[in-house]
Amino acid sequence: MTTLKKLFDMSGSIAIVTGGGTHLGAAISESLCELGATVIVASRNLNNCKEMSAQLTSAGLKAYALQCDATIESDVNSLIKSVIETHGKLDVFVCNAGGSTPDNDFPSSSTQAFRDTISMNIDTTFMCAQAAAKVMIKQGHGKIITIGSVHGVMGTDKRLYKGLNHKRSSIGYFAAKGGVINLTKALAAELGEHGITVNCISPGQIPKPTVKKEMINRMVNRQPIGKMGKPHDLKGAAALFASPAGNWITGQNLIVDGGWTIF
Repeated sequence: MTTLKKLFDMSGSIAIVTGGGTHLGAAISESLCELGATVIVASRNLNNCKEMSAQLTSAGLKAYALQCDATIESDVNSLIKSVIETHGKLDVFVCNAGGSTPDNDFPSSSTQAFRDTISMNIDTTFMCAQAAAKVMIKQGHGKIITIGSVHGVMGTDKRLYKGLNHKRSSIGYFAAKGGVINLTKALAAELGEHGITVNCISPGQIPKPTVKKEMINRMVNRQPIGKMGKPHDLKGAAALFASPAGNWITGQNLIVDGGWTIF
């Protein structure tokens, strides 16, 4: 009998999480470690990675820090090469690195900022997935997880921000995350025959501590569940897609948003 406990057991697995040192990436790194995986916490800020890996190892988990700028293809290739040389395989790659270039609201947006945001999300996801896939195809197995957003499946309600000094997501971010979601489906179609699954997690509103209380209150009022998300709310979705429990799931976009998108 294949027990649920066994399905979520990642003992012996090797996983990379880009942008894994802070916020959502940190929660994902923690999730995979708790299931027994050895996690390489990677980002361009090595100090953040070292701090996160130290927290994990102090809890008796297995984690290492490596520097990698996911916007630079040679950095991504070097990261994977280092992991393979050290561990001999790569079971999971979480393409978490991304972000948004500050921009004015549309139609006063900058074409360059739009392009930069597209690149920061779609190009990095493509490069990370491609580098990971080359290794995973040789192995005959692997799991690639991308990070979308509720902004990838809907527009924004400008009324939510009216009268507040809060910068809402740029128009480029909506386009970028929509692209990541459909890129995920295309990658899943390409890689399924090689035993590789590709799935996307699309978080809802999980604000950083710097977001003002009045903005939080407005967002809470729009949440059917009546509370904001926390980084740890993504741990279950990451565990599903990264572990054997998700072996028969591919090309999916799992929205984890407290119901934000049901209206």
